[in-house]
Amino acid sequence: MRQVFDGIASFLQTPFGALFITAAVFHGILFGLGLDYTNVFVLAAAGFILIVDIVAANYILDRLVYFFSQFVLPVQTPEDRQEIHTRVSAFDGKRGPTLFVKNGRLIKHDGETKKKGPGVIVLDTASAVVLQTETEIIGAAGPGVRFTRGRESITREEGVDLRAQWQFIGPLATDQPFINPTSLSTPSKEGDAQSRRYQQTVGLTRDGFEVSPTISIKFRIKQPAEKTASESGVTSQYGYDAQAVLNAVTREVIELGTVDNKRIRMEWHRLPAHLVVNLWREYVRKFKLEDLFKAEGISGLQTIEEMIARRMQRPLVVALDDTGLPETSEALPSLEHEQLEARGLEVLAVRIHNVLFEKSIEEQIVKNWSAEWMKIARREEDLLNEREKLIETAAHNEAVKNFARLAAQKFTNPIAPTQDIFATLQNLIEPVRETILIESRANNQMEAEIKRLDEIWKWLLVSKLDTAMHRDEDKQ
Repeated sequence: MRQVFDGIASFLQTPFGALFITAAVFHGILFGLGLDYTNVFVLAAAGFILIVDIVAANYILDRLVYFFSQFVLPVQTPEDRQEIHTRVSAFDGKRGPTLFVKNGRLIKHDGETKKKGPGVIVLDTASAVVLQTETEIIGAAGPGVRFTRGRESITREEGVDLRAQWQFIGPLATDQPFINPTSLSTPSKEGDAQSRRYQQTVGLTRDGFEVSPTISIKFRIKQPAEKTASESGVTSQYGYDAQAVLNAVTREVIELGTVDNKRIRMEWHRLPAHLVVNLWREYVRKFKLEDLFKAEGISGLQTIEEMIARRMQRPLVVALDDTGLPETSEALPSLEHEQLEARGLEVLAVRIHNVLFEKSIEEQIVKNWSAEWMKIARREEDLLNEREKLIETAAHNEAVKNFARLAAQKFTNPIAPTQDIFATLQNLIEPVRETILIESRANNQMEAEIKRLDEIWKWLLVSKLDTAMHRDEDKQ
């Protein structure tokens, strides 16, 4: 009996239960007012009104559910609006997984992915996923809302980050495995970590020296030519290409371990680094150690960095011979670019820096650089001295020319009367003295020269007067 009453109480709490109670109260009032319910027409009218009320209430309830269900999830398309309405209307307390993917990272509660049945996945504008069942791949889902059905789940429970990503491999700037060789054999965790980072990018030069650089790679999921909306009507600023996302996740690359021949599945975001390291080891053995660090021109490291970037970004690339020079002018297909295209990836930049090698080699390179720099400095010193002498000679010649022009300033008139020797000397000294007074008054050396010219000037005046007096005496 208790279950029966509980069932009746539950029914009465529903919209149709409320409608039934309202109709019963309404007809009870009419019966109390004397309405004859034994009349067939009265009963028919009451039944008709009840049916109309039920139909109207059902329609209004459906429209209200449709309206308010739009606020449950950020749906954009009519199909998604109808889907959320259907699910809210049919909700019976059981549901499938409810997941959120942010920046390619799956956010969930414990045990959420184990739930079966219709679920929903909400993805931000930088995320995408690939859905599958136990027997087939369904396809990619981009930014927005994706409703899942049946036994659909996210492939490997991993999201895909649509943003450009930087990946760094190789030793850190603080790692010095060659300068401090004991760090490679130290049994500590730090020593093991340094050894692993060193082994990631270690390569041999053409003359047999080990070098290990830090390599940074910028890559992303390939973007479409034009940014279009996803299946749920959301346009991502990072670009969403469903086929590229599907290829990146589903087209596996298997890495074979060299120690135990164990096959390891390589995630899509590890492929660019794997290809770049192989190219680094391929190109570094074409150069000698000293060629990697040329002080003048393009160094070997710059050439390797440029060639790796081309192999990753271009379908056709010119090959290099065993000495690092172009082998032929004909461009050959780039297998690395083909692999990236097949996986829906693209590499934006490759950088090589922080190259580590043995301390003795480093000291020898520094000595060679010092010797080379000394030669260059001495060569530049000789050039500067030579230039100084040339400038000094040119300045001396120009000064002589200026002096000649000044000294001859009052002798340019060819029809001028003949002057005595004292007047000639006065005309020779006067322009020079005036020019020095105007242009070089602040020069201490010029003050001494002016004094000498003044003394010569006074001597000329005195000598001119004495000569004139002697001439007068001789005439008398």
